[in-house]
Amino acid sequence: MNYDNIIKERVHQYYWEEDLNCATVMLKILAEIFEVKLNSQVIDSAIGMHGAGSFGAQCGLVEGSLMFLGIFGKKQLISHGEVIEKCYNFADKFQKEFGSLLCSELRPEGFKKDNPPHLCEDMTREAVGFTVNYVCQVFLKI
Repeated sequence: MNYDNIIKERVHQYYWEEDLNCATVMLKILAEIFEVKLNSQVIDSAIGMHGAGSFGAQCGLVEGSLMFLGIFGKKQLISHGEVIEKCYNFADKFQKEFGSLLCSELRPEGFKKDNPPHLCEDMTREAVGFTVNYVCQVFLKI
């Protein structure tokens, strides 16, 4: 199934209408696509996950994806060890695809006070699509 339209619409909506960060955007879109109900505490836990609160550490797109993979893996009754392995493989593939796992290296223009909001909208769409494909291939075998 092609999720491009829903990804494009939701990324834009969550960034510009709800002003959510990248990790939260990733979590919410993946949950919608794969029909997973997220507890409000899970959403709350992603509040500071946009590069560790803008510190520039691990990219929120990676963090949100890894959180979802853990939730989805347990929903699919996959063992802890297998979920960990799938998360490792995801990070490896993400790094190869996007060039880094670090927000400070992936974010256009880095972190400057005068940056416009949501600089990563295009990359977010790509990363959500990448993660959807990963879940379909690795977890659902489709």
